[in-house]
Amino acid sequence: MTDRPSNDAQLASASYRLAALDQDFLLSDAMRGLRFQLEYAHAEEALRAWGVRSTIVVFGSARVGEGGGNGHERWYDEARAFGRLASTRGGALLEGQPFRDNVIATGGGPGIMEAANRGAIDAGAPSIGFNITLPHEQMPNPFTTPELTFRFHYFAMRKMHLAMRANALVVFPGGFGTFDELFEILTLRQTRKAPPIPVVLFDEAFWRKVIGFETLVDHGLIAPEDLGLFSFAETAEDIWSCLLKGGLRPRESIEAPPITQA
Repeated sequence: MTDRPSNDAQLASASYRLAALDQDFLLSDAMRGLRFQLEYAHAEEALRAWGVRSTIVVFGSARVGEGGGNGHERWYDEARAFGRLASTRGGALLEGQPFRDNVIATGGGPGIMEAANRGAIDAGAPSIGFNITLPHEQMPNPFTTPELTFRFHYFAMRKMHLAMRANALVVFPGGFGTFDELFEILTLRQTRKAPPIPVVLFDEAFWRKVIGFETLVDHGLIAPEDLGLFSFAETAEDIWSCLLKGGLRPRESIEAPPITQA
C-alpha cells in the first residue's frame, strides 16, 4: 500500500477558505464594490429594524464641549435643546406608530454632534451616529443608541446614509468636516438631486463672517435664488420654526419631559 501525501497544503490554501470568511479576499481591491454594498446594507438593516423612516441630520464642530469656557457653550446647549425638542415633536418616539420620523442623526462624534444625540436621549428617543474610520480614531459619543451606532470606512457611503433619509439638515458652526456636509446637501438641493428639504444654519453672525454668500451671487457663481436654499436661526425654537416653514412635517407634539443632567 503506497503512502498517501498529506493534504495540509490544500487545507491551508487561501483558495480553500470560504469566501465569506476570507478577509484577505474581502479586503482586496477587486472586492471594493462588494464592501460598498456591505456598508450600505449593514446600516440599512439596522435602521429598518428600528423603524427609522426619516431623520433630521445635525452637524457641527467636534471641538465644542459642554461648559468648555471658550465662549461657544451656547452652541452646545442649543444643539442639545434642539435634539430634545425635535425628538419630542418630530415623531422619533413611536407612540403606537409603525415608523419613527425625524430621528436625530449625527456624525456620531463629540462636540455638537454629542449634544444633539444627548438631547434625543433626554427626550427618551433613539438617536443615530454615523461614525467614520479616521487615521486618529474617532470614538462614538455615549449618547447614540448602541444599535444605531455605525462605523463606515467610505465617506461616500456614510454621506449617502446621512442624506437618503434626511427630512432636514441643521448645521452648527464647525470646521472642514462640517463645511463638507453642508455643501454636499446644498449641492444636491441646488441640482435637484435631493428633495427640497429645509437647511438651517445656526448663528447667522458666524456663517456670514466665514462665508461670503452674497459675494458668490455678486460674482455670478450662484443664482440669487440659491440663497433661499437655507435660513438662519439663533435658538433651538428658532430652528424648529424654520424647519416647519421649510416644509418639515412633524407628528403631533407631546409634552416634553424635563431635561435630566446625566
